[in-house]
Amino acid sequence: MEKIRFGIIGLGNQGCNYLFKNFEEGKIENGVVTAVCDVNPVKIENVKERTTNKELVYFDDYKKMLDSGLVDAVLVETPHYQHPEIVIECLNRGINVISDKPAGVYTKQVREMNEVASKSKAKFAVLFNQRTNCVYRKMKEIIADGGIGEIQRVTWIITDWFRTQQYYDSGSWRATWAGEGGGVLINQCPHQIDLIQWVVGMMPKKVNGFCHYGKWHDIEVEDDVTAYFEYENGATGVFITTTGEAPGTNRFEVSGTKGKLLCENGKLFWHKNTQDSKEFSNNPENKFGGGKLIGEVVEVETDGQNPQHAGIINNFANALLGIEDLFVDGKEGIRGVELMNAIELSGWKGGAPVTIPVDEEEYLKELNARKAKSRLKVVNDNSVADTSGTFGTVTK
Repeated sequence: MEKIRFGIIGLGNQGCNYLFKNFEEGKIENGVVTAVCDVNPVKIENVKERTTNKELVYFDDYKKMLDSGLVDAVLVETPHYQHPEIVIECLNRGINVISDKPAGVYTKQVREMNEVASKSKAKFAVLFNQRTNCVYRKMKEIIADGGIGEIQRVTWIITDWFRTQQYYDSGSWRATWAGEGGGVLINQCPHQIDLIQWVVGMMPKKVNGFCHYGKWHDIEVEDDVTAYFEYENGATGVFITTTGEAPGTNRFEVSGTKGKLLCENGKLFWHKNTQDSKEFSNNPENKFGGGKLIGEVVEVETDGQNPQHAGIINNFANALLGIEDLFVDGKEGIRGVELMNAIELSGWKGGAPVTIPVDEEEYLKELNARKAKSRLKVVNDNSVADTSGTFGTVTK
């Protein structure tokens, strides 16, 4: 079978350590890398030293790579602001594309990208590799099937990715409004922000975000966040994250009228009620307490599969070949960006409530004001770090 020819744009930590490496190790069954691109010649040389692929073609201009005829699909691994621009260039040429997370920095640019995607014949995905995790897939399945009844509360404490000052100083774009567009929300948390709406199956309608900027590090963006959510059905939620805490926690809990799901340490537990709590409460025979409601607790069995980046890329290649359906529609990426923007905008307003959908013009105005004052960092951008083992527990 003919393989899909992939190009990679951006050869930093993610582009080399997770994507290029998957191809080199033969993990992409129906795909092969035929071209790579980076504006930094040092990173091009780094790939040349790593690879045994003598036919690989190198570019320092991504548009030239797109016009070369060497690629059927592209993986975008550049700084966040550039994701929509490059995706649009691909889609306008009919080239299939996977963007790394997040889909963009602000919803206005992501919405424009989605409009182009809707008109293009090319396929578009976002690299939401955490959606491949068997635990999160099972949580989504149980909730969608009504296993825990009506959702009442959503809580995620995700604080187990401690970062050092050296980490933030390792790139000129890191932890700046101008270069990255945010901090822990837009860099570490896009997967969790995506999952908290994908797994639960609904978006909050109102958000209060309490953000601390440079609380634990010498940076200008947020490194400590607590957000409060309100949903259309009356449910509430809390999302807590930071890069300044050790040891950290990764605990995702969704409660409903029929029980709750608890995901922690790579395991999923299902607390089952003996009956729906609303029905129990409205029964006049049940005068006191909820002891009779408490049922069994079971560790949920999953299929054990967690293919991560390779899973998304394999699915994408197979979807292009007509072997299977596309797992992640790239247009879904706007939901996580919308939620991140709502938290950030509320944080800028001192925690005042922000409704979803976010006022795109207001957000962009506030972001641009911060970009205008963003400080320039002069650091060595040539290094490519091995970031394996820096992402906490296996459920991340």
